[in-house]
Amino acid sequence: MKEKPNYYAIIPAEVRYSKALTPNAKLLYAEITALCNMNGKCTASTEYFCRVYEVSRASIQNWLSLLDKNGYITRVLIYRQGSKEILSRYIKLVDKPSLKMCTDNTNINITNTNLTDSNKKALFKKPTLDEVKNYCILRKNNIEAESFIDFYESKDWLIGKNKMKDWKACLRTWESREKNNPKTNTKGMSKIQQHLQKNINVKEKLLKQFEK
Repeated sequence: MKEKPNYYAIIPAEVRYSKALTPNAKLLYAEITALCNMNGKCTASTEYFCRVYEVSRASIQNWLSLLDKNGYITRVLIYRQGSKEILSRYIKLVDKPSLKMCTDNTNINITNTNLTDSNKKALFKKPTLDEVKNYCILRKNNIEAESFIDFYESKDWLIGKNKMKDWKACLRTWESREKNNPKTNTKGMSKIQQHLQKNINVKEKLLKQFEK
């Protein structure tokens, strides 16, 4: 009778990350789960697996032995009563993996990846000084990392009214503005540096008031 695999094949984490199994043995385990009936039994013959994977009988037997030896399957032989004649054989999963469990986990993962806008904003992580310095060196843009961090620290890492999403993109915008805006004041400060200095001066004034 021609085998009709189920649509799904399952490889539990215990099998997937087993160091005792070869990748082909893990693949064969998945094929067995797809061929199992509701009782966790697979009646496919060795020849069937040979045809599916186009390998020798010895290879299939080796993979089955690994699965059997490590306790993932058992191979059962049914003999004619009172003789050594084999009437049938089947492979049984030791612990039948649950397709429902697999499906539920998948749904949970999908749900977790559907982040709301507020969650996405919460994922923003302020860069360290070294991270900004290294990126500036990589870009060869001559932007002062300290100025960049101080500027956005003073603005609570907001761009307008919105929380910053990508500091690297923001730094590239600085870079572009510096290149396209050569105008500086008499002290050689760009508009961005002037704005930063204004914020620093305001902070210093506030600190002096508190110290009094």
